[in-house]
Amino acid sequence: MNIAQHPQRVIFLLASIALIALPHVSHLPLAIIAFFYTVLAWRWLGVWRPQWLPSRWTVFVLTLIGLAVLYAQHLGVLGRDGGTCLFMTALGLKLLEIKSARDFYLIIYLAFVVAASQFLYEQSLWMAAYTLFVCCVLLATLVSINSNTAHTKAALGNASLIVVQAIPIAIVVFIVFPRLEAPHWMLFNEAHKARAGLSDTLQPGSISELSMSEALVFRAKFTGPLPPPAQRYWRGPVLSHTDGIKWTPIRDTRFGAYRDKPRFAGTAYAYTLLMEAQDKPWVFALDMPQSYSDSLRQNAYYQLITTRNPDQRAEYRVTSYPQYNTGFITRTEYKDNTELPADPSPKIQQLVTQLHGFDAPPEQFVKQLLNHFRTENFHYTLSPPLMEANPIETFLFTSRQGFCSHYAAAFVYLMRVAHVPARIVTGYQGGEINPIGGFLEVRQADAHAWAEVWIEQQGWVRVDPTAAIAPQRVEQSINVAQLVPSGVIQYLPSDATASWLKQARQLWGNIDYNWQRWVINYDNKNQSSLLSALGIFDIKTMAYWLAAVIASITAVLSALLLYQKPRAPDPTLRAYQRYCKKLAKRGFIKARNEGAQDFAHRIKPQLPAQAAHIDRITQLFIKLHYGKHSTPADLQLLKQWVAKFRV
Repeated sequence: MNIAQHPQRVIFLLASIALIALPHVSHLPLAIIAFFYTVLAWRWLGVWRPQWLPSRWTVFVLTLIGLAVLYAQHLGVLGRDGGTCLFMTALGLKLLEIKSARDFYLIIYLAFVVAASQFLYEQSLWMAAYTLFVCCVLLATLVSINSNTAHTKAALGNASLIVVQAIPIAIVVFIVFPRLEAPHWMLFNEAHKARAGLSDTLQPGSISELSMSEALVFRAKFTGPLPPPAQRYWRGPVLSHTDGIKWTPIRDTRFGAYRDKPRFAGTAYAYTLLMEAQDKPWVFALDMPQSYSDSLRQNAYYQLITTRNPDQRAEYRVTSYPQYNTGFITRTEYKDNTELPADPSPKIQQLVTQLHGFDAPPEQFVKQLLNHFRTENFHYTLSPPLMEANPIETFLFTSRQGFCSHYAAAFVYLMRVAHVPARIVTGYQGGEINPIGGFLEVRQADAHAWAEVWIEQQGWVRVDPTAAIAPQRVEQSINVAQLVPSGVIQYLPSDATASWLKQARQLWGNIDYNWQRWVINYDNKNQSSLLSALGIFDIKTMAYWLAAVIASITAVLSALLLYQKPRAPDPTLRAYQRYCKKLAKRGFIKARNEGAQDFAHRIKPQLPAQAAHIDRITQLFIKLHYGKHSTPADLQLLKQWVAKFRV
């Protein structure tokens, strides 16, 4: 096949390649993307200006440049990013060598690999639909080559039909075929790209920035009723060390170190967490988790840590009790959570004395301090003034404006001044109910910080100073649309009618949630549960089921393909058959294996007077029946000549 004579196919192929590589713009280094699309544009121009295409030596130089770009990115050739960049570069360079059908096939196979690599970065339903679409376009290119037709619409139709026919078998294989996990030596570690999310360092501005983000963190689906809003605290990192400005966790990797076993009471809430991909191995459980999936561990601060790769979406089952008693406190724990970076100032000492922090029980001091926040003109805002020097003292006595981290830090600091063990807990609070799917959606805007105080006979007790200043922050999640330019939050009524846009987002959230649960997270455990419900308990039975279902689907598809509706007679063929019938009456019968041209050559010597007429009918029939450039006028002319033909 001479490719130069079919520029439409080259354009079709280049358009398919451009669509396939497009999603990688957000995943791969800019240098790789720029190199690929520069080569693609060069080949595109070569369709109309073949003389502009690079020579063999120029292609060699471009290959060296591509290798240099790959080396400069320090990605190697193994792993997700390195392998994808290598295939992208090879695909771009191969586009400059389209000369034969073999080159077409090789490029298409490389393009299918690049298309499949999209799922290494994103497994959303949108990406699945997009990849299916571009694969249909790519398959249409193959159809166009092998059917020797340049009609784009027909090629796309045939390719779509092939994909639709393959989907039932693909679904059956996906459900029934054994789930094979790759060995650990085949999993290459990739450097995680930075994601906006909760940090294990708390300082002014950290949570304020997250409160402006609508990025999804996780979804929680409860098996029973949802906990009330005031109990929706999702536990994350616990911060016990401070230098007076920043709060950080005490690094202790001993799971369960120096802690008593919590005692639980009240209502148990069982739920499934679907965590989004993140940088940290943190799983935000409802405070306090009592039981959880085998892949989770609980550290000394009751925070859940996953042993899975946090860079991928994962599902966990957890049971939590909002009412609990953590028990005793050790000397080490007491020291860690009463330590101050320096002696408190006289003003701080005076405030603690005024609130009876030194002479009243801790419970009484907590109430006095919360009441102080509530009655002394403190305000909740996401845009407080800068407090770079002595932030706690400036917040307490000068600005009196801040968000959750300001209140939590000041509260814990004052507790420690009174020698009461206290620490900051970060995580998320609240969540938006998706009424369509019946689950909670927790976003970065729900990031929150609160305090824990250790009280005799009660253990660590949650205290949220923000609730004393802005109770709506706890009863309702922050909505970015509710922020005025000053950063002050305006809460909408809880029973406000949802707009159609919000309903559409909830509908899509439910679709995406089920896609992630039942397709992306369909693993060995889920498969075993499903197959057990169908009575399939071993590999042998599974193989029988797989073979039987695929055979049934194949039989149905074969029957549909083999069944042909009666076609309407071809008007060209009908006209020619009338011509043959006129000749048959005189004894000139056309053989079944005899072509129109051969038939004409055989009968013309016996009908010399009609030879010219026979030639006109024969040539016009061949043009109409086998040619590509006939017109309706030709058909009308054939009918007229057949009608005039006399033997």
